[in-house]
Amino acid sequence: MINNLIRDIEQAMFNTLTNEQLSQLRTVLEYSFRNIEIVEKQPEIETDTNQNLIEMFISAKKVEGCSDKSIAYYRSTLNKALQVIQKKVSHISTDDLRLYLNTYQVDSGASKVTVDNIRRILSSFFSWLEEENYIIKSPVRRIHKVKIGKTVKETYTDEALEQMRDHCDNSRDLALVDLLASTGMRVGELVKLNRNDIDFHNRECVVTGKGDKQRRVYFDARTKIHLQKYLEERSDTNEALFVSLLAPYNRLQISGVEIRLRQFGRELNIPKVHPHKFRRTLATMAIDKGMPIEQVQHLLGHQSLDTTLQYAMVNQNNVKISHRKYIG
Repeated sequence: MINNLIRDIEQAMFNTLTNEQLSQLRTVLEYSFRNIEIVEKQPEIETDTNQNLIEMFISAKKVEGCSDKSIAYYRSTLNKALQVIQKKVSHISTDDLRLYLNTYQVDSGASKVTVDNIRRILSSFFSWLEEENYIIKSPVRRIHKVKIGKTVKETYTDEALEQMRDHCDNSRDLALVDLLASTGMRVGELVKLNRNDIDFHNRECVVTGKGDKQRRVYFDARTKIHLQKYLEERSDTNEALFVSLLAPYNRLQISGVEIRLRQFGRELNIPKVHPHKFRRTLATMAIDKGMPIEQVQHLLGHQSLDTTLQYAMVNQNNVKISHRKYIG
């Protein structure tokens, strides 16, 4: 209880005193309270409980346009952290959060990427608390981004793409592979598409991405022909662009696309076949052929240019040729 009281005083004096003065204040307070016992008086109704603050933060995120999936991730991550720490948010220190992140990683065996995602959510929450004047200073300020080693993520070769096309035994799968390969759209964007979303004349369509943001993507002539053939062969009345192969011909879901592509990978002995790999392949191919990175960013619907750079892997053969051309 004494530590919580001292922390409340430090929070209140944060904008008035320097770091050195705050340190001196803590020393004085710890000495002054050394033989004093303090009992906290509980109010009848506490309006700023941890759960209330989490829900207010979640409401703010909803207003900002975060997706339902992101909202659920925010809520579950914050609830788990505060249940473990067992303190009011105004009493949570940097050391509390560091200990939580370290314990979580050790106990769960989580990757550095997962731990940094948790750190990022905690940072967003405590920064919001600071901006809304529920706390004086976010305890996450001094917790730096987790260093994550970069790995070269694989892309599909031209041969692998042709193998998948040749392996398709129905017009739906062929149109699906072509659309993913030529547009680089997310699988979640693909399954939301309806027949009337496709502009065959201009070979383009508008997809709805993260945060309900819309953007225009483009497909090649081969994809146009295969899409038209697939739609002409269909006898159902479902508005969805891609449906199941069997009655009642329901809209194809993300899991259905993933299962089908994994099956291709097993049958063709192609490693790590999944929808997102088409997206990374397109980004790499576009940059490799000279498309400006800003245009690739717009094509993929990335808010940050750094995200686009993480997707694109520069062809090592071109690096070798450029080295010989410019350096020797």
